[in-house]
Amino acid sequence: MAGLAILRVVKLKTFGNIGGSEAHTARLQETPSADPQKMNLRLIGDDDLPLEEIVQLKIQFSTKYKPRKNAVLCSEMFLSASPEYFRPDDPSLAGDWDLQRMKKFASTSKIWLMENYGDKCVRAELHLDEATPHIHAYIVPINDLTKQLSHNEMFGGSAKECRIKLSKLQDSYAAALAPLGIERGVKGSKATHTKVKEYYQAVNSEPLSLELERFAPQTGETALQLYERLQADRAIQDINHQLADREILLEQLRRAEQKAHASEKLRQQLEQRVEELEKEKIAWNQQAEKLRDLPLEDVAWQLGLDHDRKQPLRWKGHGHIMNIDGSKFYDFAPGEQKGGGGAIDLVMHVNQCNYRQAIAWLHDSFGEAGLHRAVIAQAQKVAAEFAQFEPRPKFVPPPADERQWHKVENYLTQERELLPNFLQALHEQGLVYADDQQNAVFLMRNLDGETTGAFLRGTQGEDNTFKGYVKGTKRTQGWFYLKLGGKPQGEIEKVVLCKSPIEALSFATLEMEVQQGLPLARTMYMAVDSPKSLPVEFLSTVPHVEVAYDNDHAGDEMARMIMKQLHHAMRVKPKGKDWNEVLCARRKQQSQQRHDQPGQGLEL
Repeated sequence: MAGLAILRVVKLKTFGNIGGSEAHTARLQETPSADPQKMNLRLIGDDDLPLEEIVQLKIQFSTKYKPRKNAVLCSEMFLSASPEYFRPDDPSLAGDWDLQRMKKFASTSKIWLMENYGDKCVRAELHLDEATPHIHAYIVPINDLTKQLSHNEMFGGSAKECRIKLSKLQDSYAAALAPLGIERGVKGSKATHTKVKEYYQAVNSEPLSLELERFAPQTGETALQLYERLQADRAIQDINHQLADREILLEQLRRAEQKAHASEKLRQQLEQRVEELEKEKIAWNQQAEKLRDLPLEDVAWQLGLDHDRKQPLRWKGHGHIMNIDGSKFYDFAPGEQKGGGGAIDLVMHVNQCNYRQAIAWLHDSFGEAGLHRAVIAQAQKVAAEFAQFEPRPKFVPPPADERQWHKVENYLTQERELLPNFLQALHEQGLVYADDQQNAVFLMRNLDGETTGAFLRGTQGEDNTFKGYVKGTKRTQGWFYLKLGGKPQGEIEKVVLCKSPIEALSFATLEMEVQQGLPLARTMYMAVDSPKSLPVEFLSTVPHVEVAYDNDHAGDEMARMIMKQLHHAMRVKPKGKDWNEVLCARRKQQSQQRHDQPGQGLEL
């Protein structure tokens, strides 16, 4: 169970009360519960003057008026945490504590006192000579505005105010101690605290009066006979029953406290989330307000038009008879009869000015913030019109040049070691072809099969490294992919993600050779070169996803980012730098085997 923050406040209305409190906290009088072998520490205040004089001087030099009769001269604050924090291994070991935990508690509490009360906190004593470390702090409750003593202002006056302010104070203190693993207690708990003096009186007033002589062994009585007699004694039986009942009650109480604590913790988390959502709502509302156009009624009023009370939507003036409905307006005046939308259009219409002049007028009338709203709204309106009426651009694949295909095919089969029959099948489907620049063109399609782009790979020259996307390619709406194995129209059971089309073809080739044929499950080999273009929604429905990127830092990082979005995905690494390198190495090994064993067919 986590340690709980403890905070209590006591009023000290007379200097006699202050002196009596100091006598206890400064150990000027005997304290039955204190261990004289242990030292206490002063955290705040290094003045050796009596506490009464310190408080008196503080009031004299920090207040304007003499304290009223019955005023609270000083507020004593008790700060601590439950034993579970100081001795987590065994909270019952009174007087023991973890040294580092105690230091962190004392340091954090001191900082909290100084941040909240500053020089009003005239003294703070850390007690280490009792069961659990705790702090007694003395605060002179001075109101900064009125320069008067006001315990009520600081800690609450009426019972309700006191509960509210102390609750907020406990929230603040618990928040300060939270990094130490100390939590707030149950808000609104009705638990009470017995005063030290009352406790000792209660303990000493009713000493135990057990008649021990009746349990002494009788003459000639064996140990077994004594045991049996005591077991049969009604008084012993009553005590055993009471102890059993007590254990049950204690266990029920412990469980109730744990449940209450868990409920309080959940309540605090929900309360914090509600506060966060409220802040988010305010931020979104503020942002939305910036994106909303200026109310046309306000603009019309600034333009000198008057509202017609008989007709709610009608505005008149300067020869205009304007109907304003939301962001739209229409002028019914003879010779006008024109409508529009937005603050800028309304200004241009009424003032008979151009766009630049309307902007200047809005800035002069509504300031920079108002101008921004009007301009943003106008831009949104224009953009919406463009989006609605402007024809959608369509991707146009580069024309195929069959004269260049044999050169591209040679590059892919001889230098990249792809299977000729496999490549020819893809070429016949139109997924791979050559353009007039001898580039290999890999068509990209969306999941419905519609062409949305193309990826180019240069094939001219030995050191050719050209690669890139054809202009107009929609990288987030299409991919180069092929489907193999399983039933032609069956559901995709596995997807292999690679960095490029050649890598996807290399992986597919290797898998077919190892399995000696097409994969049994319907498999898609897909080129995805960035997490930004990952079709997460589709891949989330596929049972098996393999992330097959290069065996280097860039490949590992790419795989990490993808697997962060797809928790069921599995990392697959090539034994070489990439899968095409593995394929080329395999071809070299096969060629060596043929050379070493002439006349024997190669087993794939």
